[in-house]
Amino acid sequence: MLLILASASSARRATLSAAHIRHVVQVSEVDEDEVLLAARATSGELTAAEQVLLLAQAKAQAVAQHVLAAGNPHDAAVVVGCDSMFAFGGEVVGKPHSAAVAIERLRKMSGHAGELFTGHCVIDLVHGDSRAAQGVSKATVFMAHMSEAEIAAYVASGEPLEVAGSFTIDGRGGPFVERIEGDHHGVVGISLPLLRTLLGELGFGVTDFWDNS
Repeated sequence: MLLILASASSARRATLSAAHIRHVVQVSEVDEDEVLLAARATSGELTAAEQVLLLAQAKAQAVAQHVLAAGNPHDAAVVVGCDSMFAFGGEVVGKPHSAAVAIERLRKMSGHAGELFTGHCVIDLVHGDSRAAQGVSKATVFMAHMSEAEIAAYVASGEPLEVAGSFTIDGRGGPFVERIEGDHHGVVGISLPLLRTLLGELGFGVTDFWDNS
C-alpha cells in the first residue's frame, strides 16, 4: 500500500519518512484563497477548524481526481490532504508570505499561546474515490518571549514566510516554542495518530503502509 501526499511540505514528508510510511508526493493546484472565498460567500465566516478541513478536502480531492484521470498508476493507494492554520488573539492566520507580516505576527505572539489546527482528508483510491475520512488535529502552542534581534534573524532566514502561523517546531523556530499541549505531529503538519484513525475508518491499518525494506 502507498500514500499519495497532496502537499509540497517537506515537514510532512519527513514525518511520514520517519514513521517508515511509504509515500509519494503529488502537489495539488488548488487555489486556497479562492476555495475559502467561495465557502465564505455561501456559509459566512469559517472557524479555523472548518477552514483547514475544507482546504484539506480540496487538496485531496484534486489529487485523487488527477490520479484517476491519468489511469490511476497507484492502484493500491490512498490520497492524504492536509492544511494547517494558527488561531491567535481571535484571529485565524495562515502563511504570512511576507517578512513584514511575519515580523508583526511574531511580535504579537511572543510570550503568548495560540492553537494550531491541522485538517486531514484521506481518500481511498483502492475502491474508487467515493470513500473518504476526515478530521482535525489541534494543539495549544506556547511561544517563548522573543527579542527583536531573534525575530529579525528568524524572519531573515526565510523559514517563517511559508508556514502556518509564521513558525515551525521542527526547524529554526523550535527554540522559540516553549511547550505544546496536544498533538505534536499535527503542529509539524500531519498527525500520525489521526492518520491511523482515518485509515482505520476506511478499513486500512497504518502498518499496511510501512516500508519494511
